Amino acid sequence: MSELKNELEKCMAGEYYNCHDEIFLQYKTQARKLLKEYHALAYEQKNEKADILRQLFGSIGANVSVGQPFICDYGQNIYIGNNVSINMNCTFVDCNRITIGDHVLIASNVQLYTATHPVELSDRLTPDWNPESGQYFCRTYALPIRIGSGCWLGGGVIVLPGVTIGDGCVIGAGSVVTKDIPENSLAVGNPCRVIRRINI
Repeated sequence: MSELKNELEKCMAGEYYNCHDEIFLQYKTQARKLLKEYHALAYEQKNEKADILRQLFGSIGANVSVGQPFICDYGQNIYIGNNVSINMNCTFVDCNRITIGDHVLIASNVQLYTATHPVELSDRLTPDWNPESGQYFCRTYALPIRIGSGCWLGGGVIVLPGVTIGDGCVIGAGSVVTKDIPENSLAVGNPCRVIRRINI
């Protein structure tokens, strides 16, 4: 049924999609415009920054701070709850939905990646590609990320496509989260593994 879907619908369904389709170029243009305005603001211009974030994100709760610089792809696929702190130099590749719950701490240099490509080269390359096609030379798909309420992601954590981190988790600095982490877990490492249960 993929042929009946537009590129945005394919993307959000986790199917191969053309990331150079006009709709995604529009999203990127708008996000970069808003991010340029955001980065031009002083630290203390909290009201102005909050206004831009409301335009940039799909939704945003109360008492949310996003440190500068901040990088995202589309912005509109990011949904943030209440009482969330995102420290400086974070990157959210939100080709699919990124959902962040309430009372979440995200340290500096955290990277959330929803976009990915097939591992096998024969699958990764777009068949019959040519520069005039308007297609990207390799196949791309994107899977959602969910960060539960009450989580703390340490500095430099990387979260890969399709991962859910359950409520109440702490992810140690430098971890690469490749698979779901059950709620109320302390997890660390590359690949990230649960060390013990917490909040019990």
